[in-house]
Amino acid sequence: MTSTSHLKKALFLTAILYLIIQNKISAQENEEKAFSPHHQIGLSINHVHVFEGIDTDGNREVLNLPAWGLDYTFQFHEKWAIGLHTDFIIEKFKVEKNLESGNEKETVERSYPIAPAVMGIYKPNEHWSFLLGFGGEFAKEENFFLTRAGVEYGYELPSNWELFGTFSYDFKWNAYDSWGIGLGIAKNFGGK
Repeated sequence: MTSTSHLKKALFLTAILYLIIQNKISAQENEEKAFSPHHQIGLSINHVHVFEGIDTDGNREVLNLPAWGLDYTFQFHEKWAIGLHTDFIIEKFKVEKNLESGNEKETVERSYPIAPAVMGIYKPNEHWSFLLGFGGEFAKEENFFLTRAGVEYGYELPSNWELFGTFSYDFKWNAYDSWGIGLGIAKNFGGK
């Protein structure tokens, strides 16, 4: 045999060995990434924006309110989850009820409202989540039913931690709307 044929055989065997190793590595990665139902607890710092805010002089202004978010999520399928996501606004404020029927707009005070919502969550890939749900905004003055829609982007960190950004819009029935943005951290439990 010539040295060229030995080289061809060595290259052929190296290529076969390479494909076998790649196949084993790929199989191991797929096993590691196999879906397992899990729970997640998240905490975020948010800013809630209200267009119908009322300042101390009674004039209309856009309010930027500090808030915390506390989220529980159960991911039961690779692409689907359900959760209880709660926002805590940590200020008192006044707002004009612009969605109420009638000509006269009522001004209401809100004292540290808490807004939990049961959310359905669709995850088309490992980073993005689209949320839709219903709940309420509760304060000592008055309670409102709400519909919440949102989008989140998550980035996986080591040891089952996740860093996420969130955007949500709350439609408070017969009251007012608000939207919020936030940044948070979450921990996954119960998965493989």
